[in-house]
Amino acid sequence: MARKQHTAAADETAHFSSDHDTEEIAQALRANVQIKDRKFRMQTYKKCFVGAEACAWMVESGMASDYEQAVLIGNMLMDEGMFHHVLKEHAFKNERLFYRFAEDEGRGAVKRKVSGGAVSWFDFVKPGWDLAGDGDSLLSTIPTYHDDLARMERVEAWGVEPLDEHNARLLDNVHPRAWADPKPEAKYNMVVIGGGSGGLVTAAAAAGLGAEVALIEEHLLGGDCLNVGCVPSKALISAAKAAARVRKAESHGVRIDGIDAGDLAGKVHVDFGQIMERLRRVRADISAHDSAQRFTGLGVDVYIGRAAFTGENTVEVNGQTLHFAKCCIATGGTPAIPPIPGLAEAPFHTNMNIFNLTKLPPRLGVMGTGAIGIELAQSFQRFGAQVTVMARSDRILPKEDADAAKIVQESLERDGVTFLFDSKYREVKHRPPETEGGFPTITVVLEDRDVEVDALLVATGRKPNVSGLNLDAAGVRYDMAKGIEVDDRLQTSNGDVFAVGDVATKYQFTHASDFMARLVVRNALFFGRDKFSNLLIPWCTYTDPEVAHVGLYEHDLEDRGITYKTFTRPFAEVDRAIVEGETEGFVRIHVKEGTDQILGASIVHPHAGDMISEITLAMQSKTGLGSLASVIHPYPTAAEAIRQAGDLYNRTRLTDTVKKIFRRLMAVKR
Repeated sequence: MARKQHTAAADETAHFSSDHDTEEIAQALRANVQIKDRKFRMQTYKKCFVGAEACAWMVESGMASDYEQAVLIGNMLMDEGMFHHVLKEHAFKNERLFYRFAEDEGRGAVKRKVSGGAVSWFDFVKPGWDLAGDGDSLLSTIPTYHDDLARMERVEAWGVEPLDEHNARLLDNVHPRAWADPKPEAKYNMVVIGGGSGGLVTAAAAAGLGAEVALIEEHLLGGDCLNVGCVPSKALISAAKAAARVRKAESHGVRIDGIDAGDLAGKVHVDFGQIMERLRRVRADISAHDSAQRFTGLGVDVYIGRAAFTGENTVEVNGQTLHFAKCCIATGGTPAIPPIPGLAEAPFHTNMNIFNLTKLPPRLGVMGTGAIGIELAQSFQRFGAQVTVMARSDRILPKEDADAAKIVQESLERDGVTFLFDSKYREVKHRPPETEGGFPTITVVLEDRDVEVDALLVATGRKPNVSGLNLDAAGVRYDMAKGIEVDDRLQTSNGDVFAVGDVATKYQFTHASDFMARLVVRNALFFGRDKFSNLLIPWCTYTDPEVAHVGLYEHDLEDRGITYKTFTRPFAEVDRAIVEGETEGFVRIHVKEGTDQILGASIVHPHAGDMISEITLAMQSKTGLGSLASVIHPYPTAAEAIRQAGDLYNRTRLTDTVKKIFRRLMAVKR
């Protein structure tokens, strides 16, 4: 009789488990156990329940036929991450041990398994780090195509591949697989939508000042910069520069035994798979700074999901409504795909999935001549691909000075890159790979020729992520092509909503988003009156050589009717550049006529991005070019060119009259 009763109870539990998912089972348990603050050895543990009490309820309710089965059910729920031991030390047991449901964590938390470890993307990595299944990885998707770019939908999702140990670590940090959203505060001082650079800085700064902050990210914390932008691209560029230095070693008298003089360049082997593995590793190393756990520790309520406004001061995420006093939109941008027939159907790449490659395409086509396209074109050429860059215009890097862009173009041409300017696109055709694991054949049909490649990178610009936010409900004005309308204080048409980064400005740089975020925290929470127009934003294109700029270009000065003088110091006249063999490029500085006030500067040099900061600091602190001539630089350094530009300015101050006086003085002293 007892055995029959046990079997019936077991069947009942099996029926309960099969007809209800683990979320429902966990909710039933949570509703019937006593959850309260508990003390043990003078330590208070918030919102806990006792394992023995949970087992008793499961048996009494018929969920489990006996205590052994109750323990099995409890461990099943733990394995699904529904709750965990407060100290992460124990599996679920029928003992006086304290457990806490994930949704009672308060600030959001990674759900935990029976082992006490967090539910992780490593759970889906097999030995050898192969994919565990299509449904378990974040697979790339092709951007949605529209004839009108202004109405083009943003990329709905993009993937991280392959799911190896490094990408699993990345995802555990920036998109934990089992994340339990926190219970919303009654009202937040600041809700931040978007977890890229602008959003993260806004959230961290506001929380650090004592504000109640919620951060909502629908995909990967860290945004483009960490995942598909600055970090992976610079890791790639670093490897490409290493390959180039080895090939050029003979110019410095460095040879390798067994390789004839003059043949070193052709014998350099690039392991593309290892380069990409290193990229994934360093990206994962850096990702801890942008992790959900880190921001939770800073006191930020982190939500993983898509946000949509439901009113002027409310936003919904994952079915929960968040009320806010102020909000900052930092949703960034996405690649803009030109309306070329056949392109939408072709297996093209953008910066959002190019870093998923594990094999080097023999032939790479690049559409676009901005920073992204040119940086990656040079890198892939140096890895051994044959790169063809196609441009609608007659030059590269259109926002830089023409002579600066020409130096970069000639460097890429020496590497072997082919440029097709004034290209008129007709269509894009493609054929699937002929062998498993091979590359497709993509043909870009131009007006005067066909370009056949194995991979195609589309880098034709970016557009703001404004779709799906229901901005109309919040009274926020926006444009599908230009993004969210903001004033000089980064305030939108809704006085309680601000916007930063690529979604609200043409200055699409991580560091610009960073300082826009700082401005918003002051203006939104502390009645600040800071203006975006007062920011001084330098930037750099990380080709070899690099091109860095700050302030106004010559054409800006002419358009504004500002009289100016320009001082240029070629690196061919700088000792360090000569001994390094890096004599191409220059330091160019514009000053206001009649003064030494610096209005703008450009540098072309392999380390231009590092050097531009000296000039930026001078402009920020209102230090004139003449004063820079008095700054002692170590000899020899490339940055000495900046001091020498100051010398050029100071020589102009010697008028004919002053020169005559000096000559008379010297004559007296002879």
